[in-house]
Amino acid sequence: METERKSVIISITVVLFLLVVLASGLMIFKNKAQINQLTLQNENLSTTIDVRDSLVNEMTNTFDEIEQNLTFVRNKRDQMISVPQEGGKNSREIMVADIKLMNEMLEESSKKIEELDKKLSASGAQIKSFKNKIAQLTKNIEEQDNLIQELKAELEDRDYKISERDRTILQLKGNLAQKDDSIQTKSQVIAEKSKTITEKENQLNKAYFVTGTVTQLLQNGVLDKEGGLLGIGKSKSISDNLNVKYFTQIDIRNANHIPINKKRAKLISEHPDNSYRLVEENDKIAYLEIENPDEFWKITKYAIVETK
Repeated sequence: METERKSVIISITVVLFLLVVLASGLMIFKNKAQINQLTLQNENLSTTIDVRDSLVNEMTNTFDEIEQNLTFVRNKRDQMISVPQEGGKNSREIMVADIKLMNEMLEESSKKIEELDKKLSASGAQIKSFKNKIAQLTKNIEEQDNLIQELKAELEDRDYKISERDRTILQLKGNLAQKDDSIQTKSQVIAEKSKTITEKENQLNKAYFVTGTVTQLLQNGVLDKEGGLLGIGKSKSISDNLNVKYFTQIDIRNANHIPINKKRAKLISEHPDNSYRLVEENDKIAYLEIENPDEFWKITKYAIVETK
């Protein structure tokens, strides 16, 4: 009996020991699983933190770049508005290039904002300040884009006005050219008419005189053999036989004296007595003074003085 009781006690002890070992093993396995799970969670959390930190750094840098772009665009636009632009091809090309550059910078900023928004949504991180910043930058970009479009419209409007002005100037130049041609033509006509008038006036103011003895006047075809005048008288007609070359031509507008310088002289062509006088000097008839040219030359333009 004693032996059997000992065997039972030993068996129970072994079973209990095994149960204790088994329980300890189960507890160790369970703790190890929990440790592994915590380790994995810690690694995942570290990765998430790293991703978030990387995203935060990227977004911060991108925000700075976008802010710089917006500042540049804003300053450039203000400069283009405040500084008067001189006309000319070079000035327009500069303005077009500036507007193109600003558009490209705004487009680039919009793309970066869109990419950041996608990355922020994909990361699952709910960073309210970043979302607000993205919204604000998006609004600023839209405002600057609208202002740039207005500036572009103003440039196009100015180009249209310049084009209209150039067409008007070209038309005016054409009109002026036509007027210049017309004026030049009229000037030529006026010059020709003035020349004709001057020639006619000169012709009308031409007069002739001759002095000489009867013999000289006969020999030179001024008097006929009977002592009369050839073609000179009240009829104002001139005979074809009159030797005009023997006369001296004068301008009645500025010639008031006919030189004689002879002992005796008389005017044998027909002229009003009150239009002239014979002036004596040193016992000679020095000259014939025409006192009233209009009256003197009214009957004839040929003055003949007979001298002795």
